[in-house]
Amino acid sequence: MRIIKQGYEIISLPQELLQTIEAAGRTCYKSEAKITDTSAVNFVETLIKRGHHAVIEFGDIIVRFITNRGVTHELVRHRMCSFAQESTRYVRYDGNMEFIEPVWWEKSSGEQQELWKKAMTDAESHYLKLLETGWKAQEAREVLPNSLKTEIVVKANIREWRHIFELRCSSGAHPQIR
Repeated sequence: MRIIKQGYEIISLPQELLQTIEAAGRTCYKSEAKITDTSAVNFVETLIKRGHHAVIEFGDIIVRFITNRGVTHELVRHRMCSFAQESTRYVRYDGNMEFIEPVWWEKSSGEQQELWKKAMTDAESHYLKLLETGWKAQEAREVLPNSLKTEIVVKANIREWRHIFELRCSSGAHPQIR
């Protein structure tokens, strides 16, 4: 068993992203002639300030998250996204499972940390024993905890990313997703 920190990697942020949004947005105002090599940033900022958010849907960003299963259950609630997630149904974890360190780990007592570690070790042990008895990965996964490390790739347009950040970075959001 390994305990790792969660993280992310932006795997697709096209350099022409703002230019694409500008080209689409200027269509609305018939101002394509005003496009220059440096006009995109100011134009997109103006669109956002004006509340013309539909146009920023023309820009997609793809991010890979390494996090726990609990966080991914919240992420996939955002329907204006595309998702590709590591499957506990098809991936067979044959030892050295990874678990995501809870964000409150440092504030936890030694006893709390040991209880959590034991729960993760027990889950891994039970999973492996179920595999040994002949269960398939899709059957044995029933004992895997929310703390199990998973990877998910999320594609969304800028408007949706703004919405996700508004919800998932707020004080009411689960601390692990913030």
